[in-house]
Amino acid sequence: MRWNQIMRELVAKYNLPPVANDDGTYPVPEANNPFAYPAFPFANPPYAARAYAYVTVAQYDAMVAAYFYKAQYGRKAPYQYDNSLQPATLKSELPSYPCEDAVMSAVTLELMKLLFPAEIPYLEAKAAEQRNYKLWAGAAVRSDVEAGEKLGKAVAEKFVARARTDGMRNAVGTPAQWDSLARAARERGETPWLSLETPARPPMLPFFGRVGPWLFDANTLVEIRPAAPPSTNSEAFRRELEEVKQEAAKTIGNRERTAIVHFWADGVGTYTPPGHWNAIAADLVFGARQSEIRAARTFALLNMAVMDAGVSCWETKNYYFNPRPSQMDPSIKTMTGVPNFPAYTSGHATFSAAAATVLGHVFPADKPRLERMATEASLSRLYGGIHYRSDCEAGLRCGNIVGAFAVRRAQTDGGN
Repeated sequence: MRWNQIMRELVAKYNLPPVANDDGTYPVPEANNPFAYPAFPFANPPYAARAYAYVTVAQYDAMVAAYFYKAQYGRKAPYQYDNSLQPATLKSELPSYPCEDAVMSAVTLELMKLLFPAEIPYLEAKAAEQRNYKLWAGAAVRSDVEAGEKLGKAVAEKFVARARTDGMRNAVGTPAQWDSLARAARERGETPWLSLETPARPPMLPFFGRVGPWLFDANTLVEIRPAAPPSTNSEAFRRELEEVKQEAAKTIGNRERTAIVHFWADGVGTYTPPGHWNAIAADLVFGARQSEIRAARTFALLNMAVMDAGVSCWETKNYYFNPRPSQMDPSIKTMTGVPNFPAYTSGHATFSAAAATVLGHVFPADKPRLERMATEASLSRLYGGIHYRSDCEAGLRCGNIVGAFAVRRAQTDGGN
């Protein structure tokens, strides 16, 4: 939970879109030069979803490995050999070798160095604190810590290798590829999405939909793609556009609706919608007093689903390349800006439904409340004039489908 909090803080710190160059183009953050402008990463929602997933899934696998070797070697903690030792932490009945805190410290550090390279000194300091605190507290011996660090690094290597080959490096695309997305929409007889920023900004990570998911393969990704939204030339589309205009107008001056819009906005400078659901999960984990390994499992299941929801949503967005309501009717005034990517489907709806599905499985008593929260998050985008109703409804359905993949994994992973 502590590392999850740190991650959310870093995502918020780096969730800042670059400013345009003098010639109207936009610079792209470079992982190999993270201290240059613009700082790497631009921790937008897709990037954040992937970051939360890699760290938490690696943490869970590292904890599983740690518990495996604890059971295998069965070494007791120092205070169980010497009753005169009074550790400065709570006593545990778990075997102490390898030290789970050192495992967690090492695996997290290696992944977060990859994801937030400009923060390495800060991350190394925090990792060292966690790695050593049980030694300092008299609750572990040095070989416990050294074995834990070695194991955590070994697990991290597997995930770093996956991250380097999962397709993320190609998610930005090129000007020719961006043009091809708009051209494909025009060839279908549709009005393509256009950036409403000045100067026009390239779409946000338009090829994130090609990043390798956790829970299914590329063929399944195409199979679960939502059906096409109403044609921009149809009467159904005109009705939806008019509904957005009316709903946005109802929100102005309505305190309850305005609060809903801003509560779920999670825009620039925040921990993003995936981070919002991690914060919700943290409260649930704390309330349920989950053990460290159960908490790790909860965050891993959640973030696999949330990242895959983002992959599915971005694949859909850039397949249809559907325009935003305020592009089609400039009189529509949004309350929280206009996201710089196509409308269909809603990222908020897809992220939220996937998260609520997973968390509702892990915390069944909270399932109805979580489902209401996902619906509210989805509707907040209609209330704010940002999405059509079909964006929200299709996003919820797709998010539920993605979340169900994670639930099936949970039902067969031996953790129930």
